[in-house]
Amino acid sequence: MSNRYKDLQNSHPCFGGQKNNAGRIHLPVSPGCNIACRFCDRTINDVEQRPGVTSKVLEVDECGEILKKALAICPDIKVAGIAGPGDTLATDRALDTFRLIKKEFPDLIKCMSTNGLLLNERADEVIDVGIDSLTVTVNAIDPKIESKLNAYIIYHGEKIEGEEGAKILIKNQLEGIRKVSSAGITVKVNTVLVPEINGDHIEDIARAVSEAGASIYNIIPLIPQHELKNLQAPTCLEIDSARTKASKYIDVFRHCQRCRADAVGVPGKSEYGDQIYQRRLNVRETFSHG
Repeated sequence: MSNRYKDLQNSHPCFGGQKNNAGRIHLPVSPGCNIACRFCDRTINDVEQRPGVTSKVLEVDECGEILKKALAICPDIKVAGIAGPGDTLATDRALDTFRLIKKEFPDLIKCMSTNGLLLNERADEVIDVGIDSLTVTVNAIDPKIESKLNAYIIYHGEKIEGEEGAKILIKNQLEGIRKVSSAGITVKVNTVLVPEINGDHIEDIARAVSEAGASIYNIIPLIPQHELKNLQAPTCLEIDSARTKASKYIDVFRHCQRCRADAVGVPGKSEYGDQIYQRRLNVRETFSHG
């Protein structure tokens, strides 16, 4: 499987936008997180359509059967992704799952999302397991701004708050992007647009991640919740302006569906998560950080 950006544009829904009918399955195997984003509300439920939500957390050894079932129902699936509900590098579960996929489903594109806190030190594992595309969420490259979006990090067992934690996070994100992109892995960067906090910072982020080796940039509008529930979601004009500024430095993805951590199917065209994960209504549980 080629993991070059131009090849993924024809085989990965997060790179080709609406130009292809590629499907994907998200395997929610990563339970915990190691940073505390002020806008993040990770939950177990069957109804919300947004990142950080899943109907259950899978065990690694469940994923083989889940994949077989999903591929039988939706042969258009070309991508196996892990995007939470926690961070994929905070435990070994995501990388162990990708090892299973590499062995049993070698034709599937392996796609992973991470906050990047441990990306620098775990880059060799990411490369060795054969990840084809990596998404890193970078919400600021200025620690002062980042600290307004992220309360603290848990780094090697230590809780580090404010700008001190933000400095470590940003450094590890950019150095990790450099390492994996240098190995030929296509890197996408996500940024949650919070106009009141990082709205004037988007151009700086786009420039920095492009210089680090990222190929594509996805600006995600804030969903007001958790500590930022009283802020306003960006308007269409603010989103378009941010994308225009970012596009000076990097390709910008404009078709994000803000998928659940257990999404299955072709984005915008089909959804089989209810069948694959046997979702029930009105089930909700909130995760704790750490």
